[in-house]
Amino acid sequence: MAAPQASGATRRHRRSRASEAVLEQVGELHETAVRIRHAGREREAMRLFRRGLALLETISADADSRWLALHVELWIRLAYSEAEFGTISDGLARLDAVRPRLAELPEGPVRTELRGFMDHIHGTMLSRSGFDEDSLPLMESAIAHRRRLVAEATDDRERLTEALVASASNRGLTFVALGRLAEAKQDLDYASELAAEYDFPQKRAYLQHMLGDLEKRLGRLPQALHHYDEAERAYLELGPDMLYRLRIDQAQALLGAGLAVEAGRHLDEVLPQMRRQRIGQDIGEAELYRAAAALLEGDLPTAQQLAGSAQRRMRRRGTEGWATVAELLGLRVRTMRALNTGRVPAALVSTAGRLAGRLSELRLGEDAALARTLAAQLEVRRGRVGEAGDLLRRVPRPKPHTPLEHRMLLRLCKAELAAAQGNRRKAFAQARAGLTELGQARDRMGGLEMVSGTALHGQELGDLAMRLVLEGGESAAEARQLFNWLERTRAQMYRYEQVSGLENTQLVESIAEIRHVGHALREAKLDGRPVTGLQARYNELQHAATRLGWHAATRWGRPRPVATVEEVAAQLGARVLISFAASGDKLLAVVVADGRVRIVRLGSARRAAERTRRLHADLNAMAPDHLAEPLLQAISASARKEADLLDEQLMWPLLEFLGDREVVLVPTGTLYAVPWNVLGSMRYRPIVVAPSATAWLAASRPETETSGTVLVRGPNLLAATGEIDKLAAHHRHATQFAADRADVRTVLDALDGVDLAHIAAHGSHEPDNALFSRLELADGALFAHEVAALRRPPRQVVLAACELALNLIRPGDEALGFAGALLASGTHTVVAAASRVGDHPAAAAMDDYHRALAANVAPATALADAVGVDPLRRPFICLGSGHTP
Repeated sequence: MAAPQASGATRRHRRSRASEAVLEQVGELHETAVRIRHAGREREAMRLFRRGLALLETISADADSRWLALHVELWIRLAYSEAEFGTISDGLARLDAVRPRLAELPEGPVRTELRGFMDHIHGTMLSRSGFDEDSLPLMESAIAHRRRLVAEATDDRERLTEALVASASNRGLTFVALGRLAEAKQDLDYASELAAEYDFPQKRAYLQHMLGDLEKRLGRLPQALHHYDEAERAYLELGPDMLYRLRIDQAQALLGAGLAVEAGRHLDEVLPQMRRQRIGQDIGEAELYRAAAALLEGDLPTAQQLAGSAQRRMRRRGTEGWATVAELLGLRVRTMRALNTGRVPAALVSTAGRLAGRLSELRLGEDAALARTLAAQLEVRRGRVGEAGDLLRRVPRPKPHTPLEHRMLLRLCKAELAAAQGNRRKAFAQARAGLTELGQARDRMGGLEMVSGTALHGQELGDLAMRLVLEGGESAAEARQLFNWLERTRAQMYRYEQVSGLENTQLVESIAEIRHVGHALREAKLDGRPVTGLQARYNELQHAATRLGWHAATRWGRPRPVATVEEVAAQLGARVLISFAASGDKLLAVVVADGRVRIVRLGSARRAAERTRRLHADLNAMAPDHLAEPLLQAISASARKEADLLDEQLMWPLLEFLGDREVVLVPTGTLYAVPWNVLGSMRYRPIVVAPSATAWLAASRPETETSGTVLVRGPNLLAATGEIDKLAAHHRHATQFAADRADVRTVLDALDGVDLAHIAAHGSHEPDNALFSRLELADGALFAHEVAALRRPPRQVVLAACELALNLIRPGDEALGFAGALLASGTHTVVAAASRVGDHPAAAAMDDYHRALAANVAPATALADAVGVDPLRRPFICLGSGHTP
């Protein structure tokens, strides 16, 4: 007998129950997909969105309005994901396809919410792809819909407000990109108030990120980096997927400050993971900024390769604006190559002109101006000054927030054009105006690294001014002019008066944790225990603190005026100042003696640099205490040969000015690594090395009273035990700290206001940030940050057991390291080794040095006598002032 047929009502009931189950399942899939997408698992979320859509297709579309609402929302989310991982056109096509379905929903909150969501996603996609102007109406619509929902909501108000915060934040970011900064601040402030009121941690972190972008656009880079660091701490807990975007924006800020190496490292950290996840837009931007960092570093092959990759990637995505900006960066590389070789093809000028036109059509005005500036620069080099002038007249006046790098390039181009027209006065005026703008930007920086980094952007302007002076001859007038330009362009960080007090509690806590972990790491190594975990933690902490130090470190205050020849000559008295400079491969010296200024040419800069490197390598090789005698003799002979060659090139042409007088030396580039008393004509001669005449003048005029002597012995320096005991005999009332008593807090307290501090401790440079260079004490590292923050820095510091002189040199002859941080902080004299030094020669040299100090001999004279006994094994130099005030 056949089974009875179910009635129509029963069948409809079963279908309804089945549809209900599918809708419940799709809803759960949707929630799961959104959650894992926020955790950074975008591709897995896309699969769940597609699965949800497929399940919806198994039931009737007219089951109820929930089906249509879920269908529309899943399509919107999938559209955004496809725009990120595929092309922008794919994502926009999906949105266009689903938008008519919204009209099928009944009027009410669901339809209003989905309309706001769709416009939010659509606007965000356009903005992410560089179509900022086109995105604004959509964002305005999204904000209007979401505000209405919040105002009318009787429940679920928190979720709806969070969506409103997202739309206001994104529109604020778009206003930042468009340079409409007042409107950006208004949106971001509004979103911040809502996020604080409703306590949305992830949105608050995102808003910190956005505020960083706003500050970056305003040119307040330390403040931008501060906001980025705040966002990073939150992202690590709440949304690690956002770290990739954050790294890109941090790198852009660092590039603005001239810290190209640091920006490159930031991006190198995340690019491999980004490529694995294949987030197309972010990868393209990261490659673009990594290429910009390589360009600033002078690494043209890497810059060309990455700019090309970014251009292809953006073009595949359909983001023509970004692709054209990447093409512009490639043009900059080609322009630099052409200018370096002197071969400028006409086709390159045409390319720049066409690119400027395309950028204008894309409403990228600042980039179009940069392309025209490049075209003008190329025309100047081709001798077509009329055409170059026409191009520059089409470049608008820079806006207040035009990137510093673009402003400096425009000044350089105008100066080069004036020089090509024979108008040297106008060329100098452009260079002077550019360096004034650069100084204003530098004045807004915070930590020492950022103050020094800006020099990179003015390097070419300074080089041009120097070439123009030299083309004018070598008269006394030209010599004075060259002296003034050198002081205006080199070692500018030493012009700033340090503001005492390390007030940032987060930085203090970070340094304390680094010290604690570093101490544990050292103990583990000594005990032979595994150190992998501790080493990783130490590296992580140090990296984070270095980034923090870019904006949270002791702030450098009011800049001192550039020293004049008259001021320097008056302070020199019978001494002689020699300021070395290089123009291309030409090395020269500006000599100030007896109130007169002269230029002396010294041959090839490259040859001097190579001899310096060889001498430095030999001195390092002969440093160990127990070298076999035949090996020591061979290395010594090589070192003496290189020293003699350097002496012949650098000092012999100057002997007529020197006589037997004391000398103040201002090196350039690799010459900072020369221990000058090694040179035959300089042996036993009192010599002071200074980053600039302005820095020397400031160090020669002490502003605070100091008294007392402190002798510090760090751990794991067996030879230092006897050394400190000997030194104590020369300073009867000195305060001594043995290795087990020399903890950081005790030593810092003792250093504050002391006249002389002798520290025998292991130390090392921190290439990423000079203020994190360190000395090892009983409980861990003493950082230059901490000495820089003393209320009254020591008048003289002797660094006896490590190579911590000024051997990290950035563009603009910004000499960094532990010794540099001390000098910039207000210490007047630093004695340190320019290369490695053995324990026994160091102890002997310091005994001789302190014996002379105790007899009231000036530091430079005392050191010259101590080093002269055995200059190759005692490569110490006197930095700063070196004279008894």
